[in-house]
Amino acid sequence: MTVYAFSLFLHLVSVAVWIGGMFFALVCLRPASSELSPQQRLPLWEAAFTRFFTWVGVAIVLILLSGGHMMMGMGGLHARWPVHAMAGIGALMMLVFGHIRFALFPRLQRAVQAQSWPDGAAAVNGIRRLVILNLVLGVVVIGLAASLRS
Repeated sequence: MTVYAFSLFLHLVSVAVWIGGMFFALVCLRPASSELSPQQRLPLWEAAFTRFFTWVGVAIVLILLSGGHMMMGMGGLHARWPVHAMAGIGALMMLVFGHIRFALFPRLQRAVQAQSWPDGAAAVNGIRRLVILNLVLGVVVIGLAASLRS
């Protein structure tokens, strides 16, 4: 396996973890947890996000390293426009994730600890909206990546 192929492998696995996790949270976990009371649902979300955000952090590091390596192999600043678009959208996704992780998630943690269920629900709702945004952006990036193969 070449270094480029290994970079592509790490990149794709990391993207799958991040995008797949967001899809699972929105399409599977959210509807299933909606039947729970806030006292059960919000600690569940806190625990799930704690684990997921750790993996997203690892995925982001791997995406940056592998994506940077592959971009250099595609000509760096002279790479085709979809590569630059993927990098730009990926950077935006990372900023959105940073806001979720370091602004909204601590609000959820504080609300769960204080058993302030309305505040916790508001935090989860804010996280949900930004996860939807990141999921849409992630699908756009996947489409751009597919366009490079043609």
